[in-house]
Amino acid sequence: VMAATAAARLQAGTRQAPALWQMRWLLLVLVAVAVAVAEAEQQVPLVLWSSDRDLWGPAANTHEGHITSDMQLSTYLDPALELGPRNVLLFLQDKLSIEDFTAYGGVFGNKQDSAFSNLENALDLAPSSLVLPAVDWYAVSTLTTYLQEKLGASPLHVDLATLRELRLNASLPALLLIRLPYTASSGLMAPREVLTGNDEVIGQVLSTLKSEDVPYTAALTAVRPSRVARDVAMVTGGLGRQLLQKQTASAVVHPPVSYNDTAPRILFWAQNFSVAYGNHWEDLTSLTFGVQDLNLTGSFWNDSVARLSLTYEQLFGTTVTFRFILANRFYPVSARHWFTMERLEIHSNGSVTYFNASQVTGPSIYSFHCEYVSCLGKNGDLLVPRVRPSLWQMTLQHFQIQAFNVTGEQFSYASDCAGFFSPGIWMGLLTSLFMLFIFTYGLHMILSLKTMDRFDDHKGPTISLTQIV
Repeated sequence: VMAATAAARLQAGTRQAPALWQMRWLLLVLVAVAVAVAEAEQQVPLVLWSSDRDLWGPAANTHEGHITSDMQLSTYLDPALELGPRNVLLFLQDKLSIEDFTAYGGVFGNKQDSAFSNLENALDLAPSSLVLPAVDWYAVSTLTTYLQEKLGASPLHVDLATLRELRLNASLPALLLIRLPYTASSGLMAPREVLTGNDEVIGQVLSTLKSEDVPYTAALTAVRPSRVARDVAMVTGGLGRQLLQKQTASAVVHPPVSYNDTAPRILFWAQNFSVAYGNHWEDLTSLTFGVQDLNLTGSFWNDSVARLSLTYEQLFGTTVTFRFILANRFYPVSARHWFTMERLEIHSNGSVTYFNASQVTGPSIYSFHCEYVSCLGKNGDLLVPRVRPSLWQMTLQHFQIQAFNVTGEQFSYASDCAGFFSPGIWMGLLTSLFMLFIFTYGLHMILSLKTMDRFDDHKGPTISLTQIV
């Protein structure tokens, strides 16, 4: 009897083991996905300054809320590494967020109340400087390797004592890594005290290099953020606390660009209109929208073809014309007219660069809207250059255009480029189906368990199990 009971229990445990293993595996997968998502949303600030001039132009300053990717960060670092000094200092802090600058940077530039007095002084005196409030965590995690490959020198971990003993040469590349700690307020030291101590280290390192008259390029960043960023503010003119300041008015929404002959024919609008030539970016938003004398020479419209031409006299040192060419056709399958942006042309210096934009399409009675119309892969890649690689790049944020059936100065209902199922919806559906499968499998295993159908009766003869050889 005991042997039969043990066998039944062993059989039940064997059947339950796969379900328990599946539940543990699912828990590990969910934890890994959560960690990956949390790491993908981490951004840290990056402060750059150099003893050389004109390493970063004003165009490198990005718009508010922008997260600098690894590709964009390389476009900022390449000029400094190729044209600037060969001695690079990397101040790497354990944790740092843009809120640390606003919380401990002093009120209205009060140096006595600031935990970053040496850093602010270095930025004010540096001939070239750049502040990136939000840099993608992956870009920062590969920063040391990227600098090592560009300079051709291994990173050297130094402190103040070893730095005074080093003899740096302006012609030989050197990558110096200085680690700066950070502790939470619940630790032995408050964050302000730690940040002040780190700022003193930065000041002493810079003083040592200044005394030796060594040209350098320095960068300050962190391994991970010190807190969750809820409102990342753009910091370009200096680091300081934003409290007690008068709140700025909300951004003015400019009217769309309108091409008229006898009536409005083509409407075009974007929240941000940026172009680049040879990795040098220019923001054309303020030069395009709300401008009375915008040059629309070359624009054309009829019932089947529309062309919007935007000309800028002094762009990258020459005259540049952007032409959005759209076509309106009737499709018998849908029994309605659809418009398509056939191409985008960039005319400059007698040459023409073509971008295919066939995905910009919709019913002719609607306008077209998309969060990003860009040639950059991370923003959807709706603009595809015919010849690759292309010196020209373009990004249109919250792009909207309508070239047919325009009524007045207002867009019609927008046909959006976003699909019905977003990545979040797909992840939720797949996770739910996977958990439902695990639940069904476990329920099936429980229902398939069988109880014993023979029991020992103490009043009758005992059950004898015949050994089968």
